[in-house]
Amino acid sequence: MLKADLHIHTECSFDCCTPLRAVVERCQKKGINCVAVADHGTIAGAVKLRETAPFKVVVAEEVLTPVGEVMGMFLREEVPSNIPLEEAIARIKDQGALVCLPHPFDYMRGLNRKMVSMEWLAPHVDVVEVFNARALPLPRADRKARRFAAEHGLLCSAGSDAHTPGEIGHAYVEMPEFETVDDFRAALAQGRIRGRRSCPTVHALSMWQTFKGRLFKGKGG
Repeated sequence: MLKADLHIHTECSFDCCTPLRAVVERCQKKGINCVAVADHGTIAGAVKLRETAPFKVVVAEEVLTPVGEVMGMFLREEVPSNIPLEEAIARIKDQGALVCLPHPFDYMRGLNRKMVSMEWLAPHVDVVEVFNARALPLPRADRKARRFAAEHGLLCSAGSDAHTPGEIGHAYVEMPEFETVDDFRAALAQGRIRGRRSCPTVHALSMWQTFKGRLFKGKGG
């Protein structure tokens, strides 16, 4: 049985400084034996970790669009950011990958439902993240996500959305082993979501890391 944290970040994300070795150490400490690395705008960290980690790694990416973020899972190629949602979905699907909605109803980080119809979106989605440990402790967002998934027959996932090593494993799915994308679908359908909220102060760490990254970039560093 897997304990799969299906949404984490590494130092390859602009707002995270977690080294890949720290991901491995934390996962082994917490008994997490599967992760989906979904860095912002890149799959580089996921690919590197898949080559070295002693556990299963799903290559994923959070893709920024004008209406919010969408996640591709089981990617072979990066999907560029700042493209229309329709194009992001098409690029994910063209790889035989899965479209996941991360924190879709989080009022701070969710999709802009004034700009996109959830009813239009539903047929293009495979997985809905119904528990994100970084989401503010407002259960209504989780209930909306679960209801949306149930109404449209979509798979449910969970992840810590970790941007620091200590967050990894705060949310995960207990699920059977899998090898292929189809295996993953079947395993996730049997999954049980576990976890707890991360302390809201973790967002301050991400904001600081983002600020540092932009500062050094602006100085040519």
